Amino acid sequence: MADETRNHLDGRAHVVVQSGRIEQLHQHIGGGPEADTTVPFQLPPARHRFANRVAEQERIRRAVEDHAPQAGPLVALLTGIGGVGKTALGFHVARHLAGRYPDGVLHVDLDDHRREGTVELAEAVGEMLAGLRVEKEWRERSFAARVKQLWTLTRDKQLVVVIDNARFGSEVAPLLPASDRSLALVTSQGTLYDLDVAAVEVPLGPLPAPDAVELLRHLVDDPRLAAEPEALADLVEGCAGLPAALLVAGHWVRKYRRRPLSRLVGELTAELREKGLPMVEAVWDAAYEGLDGEAARLYRLLPLLPAPVIGEEPAAALVGSGYEEAADLLEELQRAGLLDEGVDGWRMHDLLRGHAERRLRQADPAGAERDQALAALIRWYRRQAARADRTAAGPRMTFAPQPDPAGDGPDDLLFEDKAHALRWLERHRAALFGCVRLAFDAGRYEDAWGLCEPLWTHYLDHPHPGEVLAAFRTGVEAADRTEFLPAMVRMRCQLARPLWEAGRHEEAARQLGQAVHAAQALGGTFEEDRLRASALEFQGLLKAETGDLAGAVADFTASREIHARIGNAYGVLLLTHQEGKVALRRGESQEAVGLLERAHAAAVEQGRERMAARTGFELGRALRAVGRLQEADALVVAALESARRRGSATEEVRALGELADLAEALGEAGRAEECRAEAGRIVALQGGLPAPHTS
Repeated sequence: MADETRNHLDGRAHVVVQSGRIEQLHQHIGGGPEADTTVPFQLPPARHRFANRVAEQERIRRAVEDHAPQAGPLVALLTGIGGVGKTALGFHVARHLAGRYPDGVLHVDLDDHRREGTVELAEAVGEMLAGLRVEKEWRERSFAARVKQLWTLTRDKQLVVVIDNARFGSEVAPLLPASDRSLALVTSQGTLYDLDVAAVEVPLGPLPAPDAVELLRHLVDDPRLAAEPEALADLVEGCAGLPAALLVAGHWVRKYRRRPLSRLVGELTAELREKGLPMVEAVWDAAYEGLDGEAARLYRLLPLLPAPVIGEEPAAALVGSGYEEAADLLEELQRAGLLDEGVDGWRMHDLLRGHAERRLRQADPAGAERDQALAALIRWYRRQAARADRTAAGPRMTFAPQPDPAGDGPDDLLFEDKAHALRWLERHRAALFGCVRLAFDAGRYEDAWGLCEPLWTHYLDHPHPGEVLAAFRTGVEAADRTEFLPAMVRMRCQLARPLWEAGRHEEAARQLGQAVHAAQALGGTFEEDRLRASALEFQGLLKAETGDLAGAVADFTASREIHARIGNAYGVLLLTHQEGKVALRRGESQEAVGLLERAHAAAVEQGRERMAARTGFELGRALRAVGRLQEADALVVAALESARRRGSATEEVRALGELADLAEALGEAGRAEECRAEAGRIVALQGGLPAPHTS
């Protein structure tokens, strides 16, 4: 195939296939000797030698060897109490067996997606799809559709999937690959009785004393371990065979290299007798007592962070320090064995999180330190999210006042561009969504709904339906508590869209009905008029979604008239575009052409490339409907070229589909076939599922 396929109509060249695009796509999906062989490997690097659990490893190996074809994926369920080393064994086995599974190793920690005890399964499946290199625009929106997408993409794969911290079989089943040549390693504290697939259960007890000693010697290269075997045995026994405790003990022993091991262990047993603490607790207390004052304060405050991954930025907000100082404190905690350092930041084991919470209650019985740190964290996240929102979306309609920066806290962040701001919002999304709930529970209602405003921009770019619905519901309730009318209207509009995208149309209609009704009581400022028009636009979009096209037109027209009255040219452009799309759906093609011509001309005049492309695309569809095929073709080609410049694969595929329909109408079957073939290759490249062709 040539680099560029051209078709000449009226002397104009219409580029169908982008230069080099076919070859790039062909290589990606496995064609030719230059095929891309990169596969996912989502496990952290091993930090020390793994030298135990021989029987458990052998049990899994035999199950792999004996697994029958057509029996579904092999599921090995690693069970045992917290801290016993289930995840470490799962990672070790996955690394060891990776060569048998050439399509890669995926990992998902269900606790990363657990909100108030319930896993947001759509988000967990989305993480799996991301690991399979499905770009976010091509991940299906609904949970059921995402599961089917995962099945489609894994049906012929040889994968290892590590699923961490499962509590129920229903949390695991949607994440299993469809291929019987894949292996799933699932960790759980108990048997998953509701798991509806056959699983090989591999129970893990505490490490036997010889294995625990061997692990401690791998962690600590210290002659005292050999010189004082009785003290070593007492220390290992006190750690109850838990690798999580042995890790802390190893760091603690390393820290005090000049003290005899018997003295160190004696101090722990004395504390055990004095306070009645379990030995494991005494090991953690000893590590905690060895911290500097600020590091100890950060340790006991870290459980306040509503996210599994800990970064220096929120840590600085918790203790009111600079970012470099916070990084130093986190490194001190890691050296003490109280934090694990992963590829995405620091993490705290659940057992240590519980210990830190207990130390906070002891140090702060009245809760003053906790409340001050929590307020600082919420304020910091709210300020940074607002800054990211402004960078990503530009000036837009918001109503929450910007909180003042704390004089003794970390500096505000600077975002280089839209992409940087959106990446930051995505990286911190668990904490941002969590802070909405924390703020509401603390009675900080303005902070709660104020955080929801920038999360709207994040939602449009990174849809996470479960998290968004929970946060925006809280935002509505928080706005109602403040009785601030613009917030009450805005929050209901923000909640309605994810509701209708989840198929909850009646609930979305109730929220928008309340928003439109409340908007009638707004004042007459420019922003209040914009909000009144916005509520009508949202209601029109829902009506269009549910097939009430006449109602949608009425709402769009009313909204457009408000924008025209207040001189908001962009609002007029948007609503004219919406009216034209609905007219086209109603079969009123000539009216659609008129509306979309006005919208397209306005977009070009205002210098809005993306809207010019979108309005041009819709105008091209309307022109095809009235038989003006050559004009339509030129507009859709321009939309295609704009999509390519902006890197929008979804819009590129839509334009190619419309060009295929135009080519058929023009009697150019070869060109139509080329357009559809390229669209299919782009969909495959992005990891999406091909849609059925409809003219």
